Amino acid sequence: QVQLVQTGGGSVESGGSLRLSCTTPIPGIPFNVYAMGWYRQAPGEERDLVATITAEGITDYADAVKGRFTISRDNVKTMGYLQMDNLKPEDTAVYYCNLEATPGRGKGYWGQGTQVTVSS
Repeated sequence: QVQLVQTGGGSVESGGSLRLSCTTPIPGIPFNVYAMGWYRQAPGEERDLVATITAEGITDYADAVKGRFTISRDNVKTMGYLQMDNLKPEDTAVYYCNLEATPGRGKGYWGQGTQVTVSS
């Protein structure tokens, strides 16, 4: 069963932008009070934390994406976002939305994953 539903992603040239979205169809999941995180996994690599945002709006970013990616959320719409600007080939990976009580723990609820491909 899909816990979180992701949209967006796709292919873009180096320097381009993409936006990922995340929500849940399950009313019992405390979307608006849990922290949201975005993770990514490239082929042959471990899953890495990209960014987190608390329910209060406090954000944190991995050094590799700092200054280029922006994580945000709209609790009224029950939506979370990852805006990715100035994309680089190194950003190519499957991106996963996560929702959990403690940001960055890698537990809780997960989206289905979205492919992001950045060409040179």
